[in-house]
Amino acid sequence: MKIGFIGLGNVGGKLAGSLFRNKFDLTVHDLDTAVTDDFKSKGVSIANSTANLVKEVDVVITCLPSPKICSDVMLGENGILKNISKDKIWIEMSTTDQKEVIRLGNLVKEKGAIPLEAPVSGGCHRAATGNIAIFVGGEREAFEKVLPILTCMGRKILHVGDLGSASILKVITNYLASVHLAALGEAWTVAKKHGLDLKKTFEGIKISSGNSFVHETESQVILNGSYNINFTMDLVEKDMSLFNKLSKEQDIELEIAPFVLDIFKDAKEKFGSRAWSSMVVKRLEDKYGINFREKGFPEELIDNEPEEKGYEV
Repeated sequence: MKIGFIGLGNVGGKLAGSLFRNKFDLTVHDLDTAVTDDFKSKGVSIANSTANLVKEVDVVITCLPSPKICSDVMLGENGILKNISKDKIWIEMSTTDQKEVIRLGNLVKEKGAIPLEAPVSGGCHRAATGNIAIFVGGEREAFEKVLPILTCMGRKILHVGDLGSASILKVITNYLASVHLAALGEAWTVAKKHGLDLKKTFEGIKISSGNSFVHETESQVILNGSYNINFTMDLVEKDMSLFNKLSKEQDIELEIAPFVLDIFKDAKEKFGSRAWSSMVVKRLEDKYGINFREKGFPEELIDNEPEEKGYEV
């Protein structure tokens, strides 16, 4: 089965790398030639356009930074829809809008092709080792057909339901991660102002009921001072906005989410849209003239778990 991968950013590049390591017949495309040159040096086939890639493969995977960019890649003059043919499979791995993925999926179906969504969760460092979770929405038969591909990119694979369902779940999980990150900023501020040993505080939170995946990962690069989580402010704002949109569609009045979104918007204004999202805690460091630095924490997260074949959960 020939696979085409479009979008080699922080996450996409690592997912495509997993396919290459597992010896899939892979062709990639990205506007950033520095990224494609790196893949080319490893022996990966490079497509000079979306159209050429789609014509040559059986499965087209997109992993792009926003719903608008994905729409452009799908609907453009040399885009996916103009070139996809019967029985080919399109897998959308971006974090996107539920209604948008359904809209594009219906257009794919009109061409006789099959749409699936497969957003990922678990951090860029885990994407690098195939140890990330993948949520899948779409027809069960198509899911089973591409499961051998998915189990080489992710460790735990969940078939959520119909097309669109995985996007909802992904936005929910990203919302929860953003809430905890904002809360960690306040937790670290109180700990620092009261003179607690931050290394012991890290361990204490880790073994407590207040622990979370966000603490175990992002707190490390916060304490290091690099803040390097490979996820940026603009992406958090996009995901939080998608969550708020989901709530409004069901007439749900959110209480926490609007405040958290305002916190991240303020951080984006202070530090820039491409600043690491974990720099949201720096708002409080700057406000109170403190820092959360502690020795012994890494500049960048590395997943040390051995790579293993994934499985459906």
